[in-house]
Amino acid sequence: MNWTTPAELKAQVQKLWDRGIILSAMISGESVFPRRLTLKGPDSRELSNSFQEVRDWIARLSSGGKHYRIVWRSVNHRILGANELPAEIWMHSLDDALGWIGKRQEARQFAAMITLTRDWQPALLPWLEKRPLRGLELAEEWPNLLYIVAWRIKHPRPGIYLRQIDLPGVHSKFIEGHRGVLGELFDLVLPPEEIDTTATGAIGFCLRYGFQDKPLRVRFRILDTKLALLPTETDQDITLTQETFARLKLHVTKVFITENEINFLAFPEVPEAIVIFGAGYGFENLASVEWMRDRIIHYWGDIDTHGFAILNQLRGFFPHAASLLMDSETLIEHQPLWGVEPSPETGALTRLTAEESALYGQLGRNELGSQIRLEQEKIGFEWLVEALGRV
Repeated sequence: MNWTTPAELKAQVQKLWDRGIILSAMISGESVFPRRLTLKGPDSRELSNSFQEVRDWIARLSSGGKHYRIVWRSVNHRILGANELPAEIWMHSLDDALGWIGKRQEARQFAAMITLTRDWQPALLPWLEKRPLRGLELAEEWPNLLYIVAWRIKHPRPGIYLRQIDLPGVHSKFIEGHRGVLGELFDLVLPPEEIDTTATGAIGFCLRYGFQDKPLRVRFRILDTKLALLPTETDQDITLTQETFARLKLHVTKVFITENEINFLAFPEVPEAIVIFGAGYGFENLASVEWMRDRIIHYWGDIDTHGFAILNQLRGFFPHAASLLMDSETLIEHQPLWGVEPSPETGALTRLTAEESALYGQLGRNELGSQIRLEQEKIGFEWLVEALGRV
C-alpha cells in the first residue's frame, strides 16, 4: 500500500535540513515550524478491503507520535462504522525536528557561528544564510576565516605575498587551501575598487584581492651556442620570470615551443633559435613578450584534438605561429605508435589552417580510428631533424 510511513515523514524533515532550509531560517527568522507534513492514507475502498492493513498503518504512525502530532478525523464507514483515521501530521517545533533527525549538535554549532559572525562580520551573514551547509562544514575554521577577512579589510590592496600575512594561528597554507571560500567572503565585504574583477578562479585569487602573486616563469634553451647568455660551455637550459624573459634582447629569429620535457631537452641545435618548454593550455607567461611577435614561431604538440586546441589558443596571442610535425603525413607514418585520447576536444577551433582543421575534423569524427592520439615524444628523432631542415 502506498501510504505514508514514519520513515517517509522523517525523510521530509531530513530534506528540509539537506536543502539548508532549517539552518537558513535560523538567520532569516523565517517560520519553518510548525509545519504540516505530507500525508497519504487509505481511501474508502482501501479502508473496506484492507482494514487490517489500515490498522497496522495507524499503529506504525502512532508509534512515532513522540516526534510529531497526529490530527485525527472521524470516518463513518457504511460497513465498519465510525473510525478515527490520521488526517494531518504536524511537526510543531524546531527542537522536535532536530531531535528526530539527530541534528541538535550541528544546529547548536551553527547558532554559535551566527553569533560570532554577527559580532565580528555581520556583512557575512547573507553568505551563511545562502550557504548554510557549506558554512557548517567550515565550523572549525570559521573563526580564522573571519580573522582573515578582518585583516584584509584593514589592509587595502596589501601588495604582499600570502606568506607574509602575520596572524597568530593562521598560516599561508590555510589561506591557500581556503581561497575559494575566502574569495566569496571578500567579494561581500570589500569595496569594488579593491577587487580586480578581471582575475577569476583560484589561480587569480592574489591578483583579484591585491596580494603579490608568485611570478610566472619561462623555461627555455638556447639552441645556438653563439647566442649563449651564460659564460659557460654547458647546456643553456634557463628559467626566468616572465617579466625578465619579456625584457631579454635575444638575437634569435626562430622560437620553438614544445610540450614534452624530453623533447625540450633533446631538441637539436638550430641557428638563431631557442626552444621554450610549454605548459599545455595557458600562455599567460608568453602573452606580453612583445619581442616574440616579430619572430618565427613553431609550435610542436601532440597530434590529437587537444594538441590542436592548444595550438588554436596559442594563435590567440601569436596569430602567425605555425605548427610543427602536426600533420597527416607524420600521423600516418607513426601509426604503430598511436595511442588513445581519453577525452577528446569537441569545440570549434577557428584559428587552424585548412590542413590542420581537416585533420582535427578527422580525429574528432574518428575517421582514422577511435580517439586517435600520437604523442609528440613518440615521433622519431630523425623525423624531427628532417622537419627542422625544411623550416
